Amino acid sequence: MKSTLIIGAGGVGRVVTHKCAQLPDTFGKITLASRTKSKCDAIAAEINHPIHTATVDADDVVATVALMREIKPDILINVALPYQDLTLMEACLEAGVDYLDTANYEPKDDPRFSYEYQWPYHQRFVDAGLTALLGSGFDPGVTNVFCAYAQKHFFDEIHTVDIIDANAGDHGLPFATNFNPEINIREITAKGRYWQDGEWQETAPLEISQPFDFPHPEVGTKDIYLLYHEEMESLCRNLIGVKRLRFWMTFSQNYINHLTVLQNVGMTAIEPVDFQGQQIAPLEFLRSVLPDPASLGPLTKGKTCIGCVIDGTKDGQRLQKYIYNVCDHQEAYAETKSQAISYTTGVPAMIGAKMILDGHWKKPGVNNMEQNDPDPFMDALNQYGLPWEVVDGAPFLEQLQKHNP
Repeated sequence: MKSTLIIGAGGVGRVVTHKCAQLPDTFGKITLASRTKSKCDAIAAEINHPIHTATVDADDVVATVALMREIKPDILINVALPYQDLTLMEACLEAGVDYLDTANYEPKDDPRFSYEYQWPYHQRFVDAGLTALLGSGFDPGVTNVFCAYAQKHFFDEIHTVDIIDANAGDHGLPFATNFNPEINIREITAKGRYWQDGEWQETAPLEISQPFDFPHPEVGTKDIYLLYHEEMESLCRNLIGVKRLRFWMTFSQNYINHLTVLQNVGMTAIEPVDFQGQQIAPLEFLRSVLPDPASLGPLTKGKTCIGCVIDGTKDGQRLQKYIYNVCDHQEAYAETKSQAISYTTGVPAMIGAKMILDGHWKKPGVNNMEQNDPDPFMDALNQYGLPWEVVDGAPFLEQLQKHNP
C-alpha cells in the first residue's frame, strides 16, 4: 500500500489533504504533519477518509527522517514554509523518499528567493534514484506547464511570455493577505525583475503597472503590477527561443495604500529590533496580528484568473496564445474549506505528486515542472478542479504592448 506524507497544515495543506483523500488508490495511507498537531487534527476531522496526523519540526532533519522511517512514505509533499525546503530535501535524501514543493527556497534573513539553492541537489537525487519536483503550485507550477504545453503543441519558438495573476476576490476585510503574510509581503516589497534578451532587468518594487482587461467578465479590468517570480528563473533556461519573460499580479489601490503605510512605518522590515528586551522582526510581528489566510475561506467571494500570454512563431508565422484558468472562491471553499488562492496551489501540488506516483514524471534528479511531459498534467487539471482555456492571445498581447512594449 502506498503512503503519502504531507508537511504543512495551512490553507494549502488543507487543500492538498482534501484532494489526496479523494484518490485513495493513488495516495494510500495519508499522514498530515505540522509543528502544531491540533491544526492537522482539525483538517483530518473535515475529511470522510482516514487521515493520520503527526507532530514534526520541518527545520529538524533528524526528526523529519525519524517520522519518515516510521510511516515509510513514497513521497513527501512539502507545503510548509519556503525557508524549510532545504532541510526537507536533506531529509528525503537520507530517508529515500521522493520530494515535491510548491515554492522555491528563500533564506529567512534575505528576501531573495531563487532556485540556485535547490538545483545543486540534482546529482545527489540522481545518485539516490529519487525524484525532486520543484514548484508544483499554480505560479510557479501550472504556469510552467502552460508554457510547456504551448511549446509542445502550438509553437516552434516562444519569444515572449507574460504570466498574469489576478485575484478578483473580496473578503470584506480592510487588509489581509491571501497566503502567509510574511512570505507575501517579502515577495511584493522586493525589487521587480524580468528577463529580456538573455539578461535580468531590475525595477523598483511595483514601479511598472498598467490596466489589463481579463477574459472573464467577473474579473474585468484590473491594474497589474510587474513583480519578480521564480518560474521565470527556470523558464528562461527551458523555453526554446525565449527573449522576454515577465510576471504580473493584480493589487487593489486599497491594498497598495495599506502596504505603503506599513512600509513607511517600518512594519515590513525583516531585520530584528529590540522590543522590551527581546529581538523581533517587525514583519514577523505584523504576521501575528494580520488575519490568518486560512480564515478567509468563508469570507471570500469572486474569481481568480491566472494564465500566460504567449507570443512566438509556428512554421515561420507569428502566433499568440492565451492559456488561463478561472477559479471561484466559494466553489473552492465548498469543496475543501479553503479559498481559491489555497485551492489553486493545493490542487497542482496533488496533481504533481500523482504524476510522480503514477510514473508519468518519475525520473531521478531535481526538475522544474516544464521539464516534464505537460499532457498528463493538463488532462488532470481538467479532471480535478482547475479547467483551462486556450484562446487567441493577440488582443491580450496588444494590451500589454500598448502600455509596456
